[in-house]
This record gives sequence, C-alpha cells and structure tokens, in this order.
Amino acid sequence: MRFVFAFAAAMAVAPLVLNARAPSIPQSEYAARRQAVRRDLKTVLVAFGRSSDEQEQLRSGFLQESYFYYLTGWTEPDAAILLTKDDEEMFLPPRNERYERYYGHKTSPTDADATAVTGFKKLLPVSEFERELFRLLSANKTIDVIGAESRSQGIKQLLAFRPGVAVEDAAKRIDALRAIKSPSEVAMLHRSADVSLAAQAHAFRLAKAGEFEYQIAADMNKTWQDEGCEGPAYTPIVASGPNAIVLHYAANRRQVQSGDVVVIDAAAECSYYAADITRTVPVGGHFGARQREIYDVVLGAQQAAIAAVKPGMLIGRKDTKGSLMQIAYDYIESHGKDLHGQPLGKYVLHGLSHHIGIDVHDPGDIMQPLKPGMVISIEPGVYIRDENIGVRIEDMVLVTADGHRVLTEGLPREAAEVERLVRR
Repeated sequence: MRFVFAFAAAMAVAPLVLNARAPSIPQSEYAARRQAVRRDLKTVLVAFGRSSDEQEQLRSGFLQESYFYYLTGWTEPDAAILLTKDDEEMFLPPRNERYERYYGHKTSPTDADATAVTGFKKLLPVSEFERELFRLLSANKTIDVIGAESRSQGIKQLLAFRPGVAVEDAAKRIDALRAIKSPSEVAMLHRSADVSLAAQAHAFRLAKAGEFEYQIAADMNKTWQDEGCEGPAYTPIVASGPNAIVLHYAANRRQVQSGDVVVIDAAAECSYYAADITRTVPVGGHFGARQREIYDVVLGAQQAAIAAVKPGMLIGRKDTKGSLMQIAYDYIESHGKDLHGQPLGKYVLHGLSHHIGIDVHDPGDIMQPLKPGMVISIEPGVYIRDENIGVRIEDMVLVTADGHRVLTEGLPREAAEVERLVRR
C-alpha cells in the first residue's frame, strides 16, 4: 500500500511512481468515533460542518471543518449533527437547484441513498434542527458545541431564550481521540507524506541560481495535484537567502541567488490528511563551510530528539527536564557558536514539535506524555540574523508501542546526500 521512496532512483531524478489507489477510512470507523464520544456523554453535543460560503468556495474551494470531518467523514457544506448518549442525528440542507448548478450535486435528507452515503440512520432537514435541539434540551441543561464559529454563535443566541442552559466547548472531549491515530489514519498520513517526499525531491533540482521561489513552490504543487491530492496542507514556504530566517515566510517572490540556502517547508494534503516536511538545501548543490556547520548542528539535534521518541516522553519546552524539546535545545546549545563565540541556543526561535493529522497542527498537548499511535513533527531550527543563515529540518514521526518510526525517512537529511540530490 505504501509507496517506498527509492533513494537511488531519486539520485537519478527518475520518474517517481506513487500508489495509484489512495487509502480510505471506512464509514464504520467514523461511526465508532461517534460512539466513543457518545459513550460517556451526559449532555447534548452539537457539531457543525462548514457553511457554503460562495465567495470562499470561489477563492479556495470548500474544505470541511476538521472536527466535523473527524466525526462524520462528510465533505459537503451546511450539515450538522446532534449526539446524545442514546442517539445520533444528521441534518442536511434541502436540494438547491441554483447552488447545484454552480457546484454540483449535493445529498439531501430525502435522497434514496442518503442513509448509505452518510452512514447515519436518522437524517432530517436542517429546518428541523432547532425543534430537535429544544426537544433534547428538555432533559439536559448543558450543550456541547463544536464547529463553524458563526453557526456556534447562533446557538448561543438561540439559547438566550432558554435561561439556565450552559454552552460548553466540545473540542477537548474529542481532542484525546484525535491525538491517537488509527491504522487507517496512519495509512492516510503515509500517503500524504509519500506524495510530499516526491514533491520535495522534484523541487530540489530547482534549487539553483536564477530560479524564483514561486517556481519551486509551483513544481511541488503540480506533483501533489498529479497524485490526486487536494493541494498544500499549509501555505508553502520556499525561503531563500535572507528569507530563510523568517519562520513563516510565505511570499515566495525572491529570485534564488548563488550561495543561498533554501528552506523548503511544504507538504501535501491528501484526502483531508496533512503532511509536514522541511528540508534546507544548498543552491547549486554545495553548502558553504559555515552553512554546513550550522546544518550539521541542527541535524544532530533532530537525530537526538528522534532517537528519544517513545511512549511516555513529553514534547515539552526547552526548560522541561528530559523532554524532546530540551534534548534538541541542549544539543544546539552545546554544539557550535555564533560569530561572537556565543552558544547557538538563543537562535532557537520556535518549539520542536506538534501533532499532525487532519490538521497540520492537530490537537495535542505538548505537556502530556506521548502514546502509541500519535504522529508528531520533529523540527529543530536555528536562525542567525547577523549571518542570514536559517536552517530547519522537519520529519514526521509515528510513536509506536516500543519506540517510534519515521514516516518521512525516504528523503535525505545528511548534508552530503542532500547536496548530491540537488546536483543531480
């Protein structure tokens, strides 16, 4: 199922053939997620999908709200669900001929195949939502709400006429479930990672003087769209020369110059699951001596942190004893100096890690122990403004029962291997 990156083929810039059939998550898994939420539910839980904002769709297309997608797998707009301990209901908009003329067929609750398509046995039109909610509130004094902010705000206004009913955020109830990825989700993340590796390998060959940052970004975008993915998991960062010290640089307008390094922080989103990968590459295929020195420090910090990933570890902060972040920070602080002879720790400007899943920054507490099934980034970076040197290296790591597995191992990280891939 999983495409294994062929390093030798990449060295020769051979065509990269990925798995033509993407993995998927069965409806039964979405139903099991809702059942897990309902099991201990003592309230009414409302989850809203994203609305059909036509201006937004014209600009960037429709993307479902991530919590709603996690619970339903539903990718059409204007839906909502009500969950209680004993029941679940989905609400869909009626058929809208004008809307469908522009955006295509959408399922309505009266369609003959609606139950099979949605996975919900109880389907109602959205016009019935308020009535059903008030019916359920006759036995509940609290409502948990999650989803599209404007619609959630409408619930609060609606309940102003029902004094005594408390509104709470349901996100934390679901966050613990989202943090642990199922085998199906891990397969989805593998797919997104593999497509992203191929895109980065293609982009390496454009790391040469005269190219523009946007050309490198466009090359990656073509690769993941050729593989049927929706597009980037986040705004691609292609930061050359002085732009490499800007953490979330996204203009991508500069022309690459000889002697630059280029921070390429870009990855695909495939079937709603995000990848997150960063490499720092030398223009023309050769790091300068100082660039190589800083690169090796960052790589050493990443290797030390990855080696320590296992259940029970904390991502933590740089002052969290024994945490992954402290391991990486201490390595950087004790290896290498700036031009003034000072340690490099002060040039560590961001955290080491975050959770990855449906969102590129998926729910997950960096101060809670890691558990098997979590997928996290490991991304140390050093950014020295006085030298216009920025280096970041990022990989996706799956926490396993007895340690970890790097999902993005196929793309070179060692400086000499990166140089060879850029040159060829």
